[in-house]
Amino acid sequence: VQLQASGGGTVPAGGSLRLSCAGSGSRLRINAVGWYRQAPGKQREWVAAITSGGSTKYADSVKGRFSISRDNAKNTVYLQMNSLKPEDTAVYYCNSQGSRWLVPSPDYKYWGQGTQVTVSS
Repeated sequence: VQLQASGGGTVPAGGSLRLSCAGSGSRLRINAVGWYRQAPGKQREWVAAITSGGSTKYADSVKGRFSISRDNAKNTVYLQMNSLKPEDTAVYYCNSQGSRWLVPSPDYKYWGQGTQVTVSS
């Protein structure tokens, strides 16, 4: 399931952004979705995940600052990012592999368009 991320931008350190993840059709609302990011010169890393039932999990680097949620009526998954740090600067992606509980690994083959997040110091 290829998904498209949007909502990125440039914010000062300590600021907030909300990213959105949308997919075609109705399958998004029944799948687990993950958020990922890739900083320049680094490998893509997993950031957060939400199951079809709404259970969430976060990477230690963003725990307490980022929040993942879903609005099934809008077929959209969100990533609320607060207290942003310069090290959060990256291209952010969302993805799903058609499972209700599992999200793709960061080296998954298929990716949609990401959205750039830049945090200035």
